Amino acid sequence: MTGGRARPRVALVATGGTIASRREADGASRPSLGGDSLLDALGDTGLAIEPVDLMAKDSSSLTAADMQAVSTKVGALLADPDLAGVVVLHGTDAMEETALLVQLQNQPARPVVFTGAQFTADHPEADGPGNLAAALRLAGGLVGREDAAGRGVLLAFGGRVLPAWSLYKRSADAPDAFRQSLPQDNPREAALPGDVGALRVDIVAIHPGCDGALVEASLAAGADGIVLAALGSGNATPAVVEAVGRAQARGVPVVVSSRVPEGRLVASYGGGGGGHDLAGAGAIHSAELRPGQARILLLAHLAAGTPRDALRAAFAARVKSA
Repeated sequence: MTGGRARPRVALVATGGTIASRREADGASRPSLGGDSLLDALGDTGLAIEPVDLMAKDSSSLTAADMQAVSTKVGALLADPDLAGVVVLHGTDAMEETALLVQLQNQPARPVVFTGAQFTADHPEADGPGNLAAALRLAGGLVGREDAAGRGVLLAFGGRVLPAWSLYKRSADAPDAFRQSLPQDNPREAALPGDVGALRVDIVAIHPGCDGALVEASLAAGADGIVLAALGSGNATPAVVEAVGRAQARGVPVVVSSRVPEGRLVASYGGGGGGHDLAGAGAIHSAELRPGQARILLLAHLAAGTPRDALRAAFAARVKSA
């Protein structure tokens, strides 16, 4: 009890990542700490915390099926009406992807907060405990100024609170590691049902002068969809445009994003390989999401059975240009 009131109940879902890692004798850091061990470092939080050890993986090794398992578990936990919120401990390499999938499939009305760490639990500058404490306060409703209720899936990391939509990791070693490509709230839309675990969506990196070989390789591997990590505002080459046309002929959707981390993307350039030409070949321009999250949005819509002619609207800008 806190001040005569029942403590808010918060589920803590541990999936591994740097926050749960320690350096081993061979010099490699591996996830080895469960939720209980990580909570021991915090002391009294004012919450009733229920640890759930779901998996122990580096997020770089997560499959679509693993991300689906996290989303499904969060949905199951939120089915308990007495639960105040959920905190998900996750590796930073794929934090933005899993967080967006949970948002798309669950559209939670109660707080769901992702967090993790840039430094391992045994590092002299370990940032995990501070991030975890902030995430728990947010999920438990103990931070009134930043009330998470109704905001959807959030990230609490490095002193910031950010929505999942358009989230990206900006630094490999700074404690304040995340930003949004376009600062905005999570779109409030209908939850997308389905299981992304059996689907394959590849990301193809575009470079100046590249041909369509990697797009063709994805098609040959049986990709259900392809995302281009294109140049600038979503531009490629004439050879890539031709390959996109072949993908369309096979019924495989191609989404165009960009390696540029921030700003809204507009399919305006021609010249044979620009965004306008890609759109003419049937590609879908991702106005706001960068490649990792564009892949998740495409996976979620494919799993939900969204008609192909409705996919383009799913990637359109949610916020009007200033």
